[in-house]
Amino acid sequence: MATKKEFLDVSLEDLDKLAAEIYEFGRSHSIWLLEGNMGAGKTTFVKHLCQYLNITSAVQSPSFGIVNEYETKSGDTIYHFDCYRMRSEEEAYDIGLEEYLDSGHLCLIEWSEKIPSLIPTKFFKIEINLYNSTNRHFLVTQNG
Repeated sequence: MATKKEFLDVSLEDLDKLAAEIYEFGRSHSIWLLEGNMGAGKTTFVKHLCQYLNITSAVQSPSFGIVNEYETKSGDTIYHFDCYRMRSEEEAYDIGLEEYLDSGHLCLIEWSEKIPSLIPTKFFKIEINLYNSTNRHFLVTQNG
């Protein structure tokens, strides 16, 4: 059974607090799916989440490299994927995405709808929808 939380009218100024709250809600899941239209704020949210998790390097969109690897100050590894440019799931297999997902490390996946058969039954989903030009709605769901 899925457990959900909704956050309405989230502004940029709210993202640090929201990232902490969402992390605490979803921390038992290693696979996080970030869904939303282009420009909804998926990568921006990841930046705030990684700041909360004390990432030691700059966080940027992995659009061209497909995956970025980050390390926290405590030595934990986080993988950040952007599947937008993937033409097929075969491409995901070719880069070894399955091994990343099986690693047990936190995997943040943007555009996961491009790789549906690789997503395990236990995942945490963050849906980001534009409310207006400055605010977003977040719906987070624990699955499995």
